[in-house]
Amino acid sequence: MAGFAGFDAADYPGDGVMAWLKAHTNLVWCGYYLGPAPSHGDTSWMGTRAAITALGMGIAPIYVGQQVTGPGSKSPSLAQGTTDGGEAADLMTSEAFTPGSCVYLDLENGPPLTQPLRDYVAGWYDAVSARGFQPGVYCSHAFADQIHQLRSGARIWAFKVSTVTPHPVPGTNFPTSDPAGCGYTGAFAWQLGQNCQLTVPGAPQGTLLADLDVAVTSDPGAPNPQLPIVGA
Repeated sequence: MAGFAGFDAADYPGDGVMAWLKAHTNLVWCGYYLGPAPSHGDTSWMGTRAAITALGMGIAPIYVGQQVTGPGSKSPSLAQGTTDGGEAADLMTSEAFTPGSCVYLDLENGPPLTQPLRDYVAGWYDAVSARGFQPGVYCSHAFADQIHQLRSGARIWAFKVSTVTPHPVPGTNFPTSDPAGCGYTGAFAWQLGQNCQLTVPGAPQGTLLADLDVAVTSDPGAPNPQLPIVGA
């Protein structure tokens, strides 16, 4: 099954860049960083939902929560998951996302999925679900199946990339691979390119630094009961 091309960038690229991408590339959805979040203080995406939707682009809201490696806040626990899940739901509400929309908890680490992180994910999932939103998890393909076993209703956005260093990606026609190609067959989305330098008129130095993704729908954050998640 072919996927739908999307991208995510830490900072909002600007209205002009977004309009150019929609008009001149096959990118049909974007990540949308909610903030401030525990491990993502930038708030540049906030308030842009209506403009992005008006372009006809889909949106995948992202909440960068507690981490166990790298930069960011590192206090994963069941109680903290409950607190952060409530905050993610508050941010979704403040941005006027439709009830039932999916928000993805961003976990940046590779394996193992430690017990404190398992507890954190469970608390976060339950708190988001209780507020009427669909929980999703962005995580390594290497433990995506463990996330599914922990909370089978989570939409999985798995990452599996070949390089992490900035590198040029030419053209305007980006991958539309089946998300199952990440190695987890139940993936709703797959991040398959990291730190890609896209040539975009109007971007600083003419280049947008972004990650490339594919999803099973053109709007990975939308309520979509017709596409249940099944395990690997």
